[in-house]
Amino acid sequence: MAVEQSLDQEIFQTSGVAVVSSGHAVHDTYTAFLPALLPLLIEKFSMSTTKAGLLTVFLQIPSLLQPFIGHLADRANLRFFIILTPAITGAAMSLLGIAPNFGFLAFLLVIAGISSAALHSVGPILAGTLSGKKLGRGMSFWMVGGELGRTLGPLIVVTAITYLTIERLPWLMLAGILASTFLYVQLKNISTQPVTNGNGLSILAALKQMGPIMLPLLVLIFTRAMMMASLTTYLPTFLMDEGANLWIAGASLSILEAAGVVGAFFGGTLSDRLGRRRILAISFSATPVLMALFLITAGISQVPILILLGLSALSVTPVIMALVQENFPENRALANGIYMAITFVLRSIAIIILGLIADQSSLRLTFIISAGLIVVGLPFIFLLPKSKSAA
Repeated sequence: MAVEQSLDQEIFQTSGVAVVSSGHAVHDTYTAFLPALLPLLIEKFSMSTTKAGLLTVFLQIPSLLQPFIGHLADRANLRFFIILTPAITGAAMSLLGIAPNFGFLAFLLVIAGISSAALHSVGPILAGTLSGKKLGRGMSFWMVGGELGRTLGPLIVVTAITYLTIERLPWLMLAGILASTFLYVQLKNISTQPVTNGNGLSILAALKQMGPIMLPLLVLIFTRAMMMASLTTYLPTFLMDEGANLWIAGASLSILEAAGVVGAFFGGTLSDRLGRRRILAISFSATPVLMALFLITAGISQVPILILLGLSALSVTPVIMALVQENFPENRALANGIYMAITFVLRSIAIIILGLIADQSSLRLTFIISAGLIVVGLPFIFLLPKSKSAA
């Protein structure tokens, strides 16, 4: 049965939010292939760490399109962006293993990046619209979908390489096609347009209005991007440098992301009750301590620390997304697009910086630096506005 959009916008529409989040889960399963494939691609194409980091940048550069897609989503129904993206991203990411050269790798990742930009511009807004007053919970559902995908992705691609070989990875795109078919059936009666259907702001006007919120967010986003780039992009490579095999390295990323599923759910949901700033402060305080503990341990003892890191570090995103959307209710997609574009750009810069540091020194040093930087962001949390409501 297709999801119907309720006329009562105060109600949390569980089925609709779950459908949108399931599309996010499938999509992000595919984008999570890259970190697990990175050690193999480095060996295949004899890449430096900096050049390997550029692959993630290629995946994220199209995020610059998100403000423009969001601006359009505030004015037109873009549900097909949500419907088509699992199939498009699935096809592009499933072909990485058979790419003949670095240039074709870059091409596939840019295609996947454009698809990802479309989904992440429109999907959170539809999930938020269907969440009524429980915006934090809605963003938690959305992020749980993404974290589930990023949990399963490395395990799926490593298992596929083990049993199917890397040459047969293209078969994995079939799941994306099936997911897009499911989303088409479920979302045919849903609109991505905001309830107000107002004209909204221009991009420049929105940037000016968002200034007081975005300035402290820039610091939080960048300091967190340095840490997350270390954990999510370079974690498998770091562990392999430390002596782990490919399976253990890939599994470590899935452990982190699996804990992130729980962290993302409770982070946004609790922020509806306790306030956005309080949850952010807890995360920014705990994460650097846990990162330091991870670096001074080894082997199996790192597993519980990875779990706690996932719970803490990955609880932040739904909180920030809810904060951005609730402060710009008539321009949700545009505001979200601007936030997401800034996030991906700063994350790309962080990946390059960390890659350069790793090439000159070691990945261990990049982890130490990123853990220290997260502390810098802590005071800026209190420059953010308080939550407009708590339930």
